[in-house]
Amino acid sequence: MSYIGRGTESISNVEVLDNLTFNGSASYTLQKSSVNFVPSSANNLLISISGVVQQGNFSVSGSTITFDTTVSASDTCDWILHYGTGLITTVADGAITEAKLGSNAVTTAKINNGAITSAKLDSGLSLGKIGQVVSNNITTKTLTTSSTHVDVADSETSIVTTSSSSKVLLNISLSCRKEGANTYLAVDLYRKIGGGSYSKIRDFENGFIYTNSTVTQTGRFSTTFLDSPSSADTIYYKMQINSGANSGNAIVNPDTQETSVITLMEVLA
Repeated sequence: MSYIGRGTESISNVEVLDNLTFNGSASYTLQKSSVNFVPSSANNLLISISGVVQQGNFSVSGSTITFDTTVSASDTCDWILHYGTGLITTVADGAITEAKLGSNAVTTAKINNGAITSAKLDSGLSLGKIGQVVSNNITTKTLTTSSTHVDVADSETSIVTTSSSSKVLLNISLSCRKEGANTYLAVDLYRKIGGGSYSKIRDFENGFIYTNSTVTQTGRFSTTFLDSPSSADTIYYKMQINSGANSGNAIVNPDTQETSVITLMEVLA
């Protein structure tokens, strides 16, 4: 049946290529307006030879078309049409395969905010982030003249971890003072998980403040510590101090205007 309607050359995504001149061989060069033309694929070409439409019986490589058999020099090329992209206005479900996506075709701009869920992330990809923050301001004064550790008053601070793979990042800042000869102020960190008992997890026994004179020294003890409790539970932390000589004083928050701070941050795996 004849075709009635506008010419195929007027359809925007259909390109009319130069007719081939056959010479009895199988391979020929495709051209458009006498310039070599590279088709999208062999499937995008329709060729009429001596009134018979050809499709699927040739391959292309670059601008070279190779027929499955030689084409007689007596045959005539009626027309060659190349169907490009854009003619289909509605893509069928499942029509776009992985192979049809070009390299780097999907950009960040094409991904909706929040569209990528944690389930789509590689299990080996480490993306730590802060899940929650707990802070404790300590204003109570603690004084000891003993080499035995004593709790820093009101220093107990807790955080409820959401996963056993979470870590806890501690930022500790204590206002401290040492008074007396041969005296130092040592600081230790203790941890308790749930209803368990406290155990020491970090020892700062080098002595934050030390001198063999009777000079009073005041300063601030500050440190950061990353803990791995390996438990989804309530995690408790507290500080202890001691003095290296019974004749000297080790003090936290020696003045009423001083404040010590313990901050806990849950680092999600």
